[in-house]
Amino acid sequence: MKSWLLKSWAGVLTCLLIALPAWYLGKMFPIMGGAVIAILIGMCLAPVLGKWRPQLDPGIRWVSKKVLQWAVILLGFGLNLSVVAKSGLQALPVILAVITTSLVLAFLLQRWMKVPGRIATLIGVGSSICGGSAIAATAPVIDADDNEVAQAISVIFFFNVLAALIFPVLGTCLGMDTTTGEVFGVFSGTAVNDTSSVTAVAATWDSMHHLGTATLQKAVTVKLTRTLAIIPIVLALSFFTMRQSAEKGKVSLKKVFPFFVIWFLVATLITTVSVHFGVAEAAFAPMKTLSKILIVVAMAAIGLNTNVVKLIKSGGKALLLGAICWAGITSVALLMQRLLGIW
Repeated sequence: MKSWLLKSWAGVLTCLLIALPAWYLGKMFPIMGGAVIAILIGMCLAPVLGKWRPQLDPGIRWVSKKVLQWAVILLGFGLNLSVVAKSGLQALPVILAVITTSLVLAFLLQRWMKVPGRIATLIGVGSSICGGSAIAATAPVIDADDNEVAQAISVIFFFNVLAALIFPVLGTCLGMDTTTGEVFGVFSGTAVNDTSSVTAVAATWDSMHHLGTATLQKAVTVKLTRTLAIIPIVLALSFFTMRQSAEKGKVSLKKVFPFFVIWFLVATLITTVSVHFGVAEAAFAPMKTLSKILIVVAMAAIGLNTNVVKLIKSGGKALLLGAICWAGITSVALLMQRLLGIW
């Protein structure tokens, strides 16, 4: 422990110092979010670290891997399965169609567009489930490096901003019901990537049509249901990685199996059972907040490990793949709501 502290304290402290202002700036600009701001600050600081880099590297590497997993585990304390069962099931067919669309598009287009496999996987998963949180859960399983994580996060962020600007206007133009938040809540909860952006889009609709928090409550519930898809997706990717390792003669269950996802599931069960027996959901709010903070800290480390020049050079194809996934998700979400009679 003492040896680890001596090697890592400087890098860990650097990530924390970046995460602190990024977290508060993310509160001020929720459409952008603290995670993206932390990556940007980290990328700007990376070239000027110079001679301090060898001293900082052990701590930065530890934060970018381990802290991400802790953040995903704590995310489970924000999921009450009974709430999901009551009001999230209505949108389940839409959610399954959206997730399938994004993953299939990412898989089919990856080779045709010559996008690196891990980046395509991260974009497909991030687009279909819950943006940065899904990328955080998936990255260690597929052994994605920090450049690949930064690339995927940047793509997801871009389309989050577009959704926040376009979707409320789109919903109005399409004639979605403005007397309740039901229709637009399901749409924003299934078609917008990141939780913070879902909140921003739904809150804008509530404000435009004087609905209080009706749309926001529906959208967040649908988004929580969608977040649960992290478990089967990560386990499936883990199984695929395990098979690839077996073919190469290198199998280590401890290395490839995402044990942190098991703890994520335990956290959701603790929350569900506790609330059932009378514990207020607000009691788990600090855990949810800590999860978001840890994601920001980990993104600071990823920013510090990102090669900006390489990111810009290889960004065009990833952005195009993200655009196709985003367009596919939006179209399928609208089509499924029509078919199911939600809209």
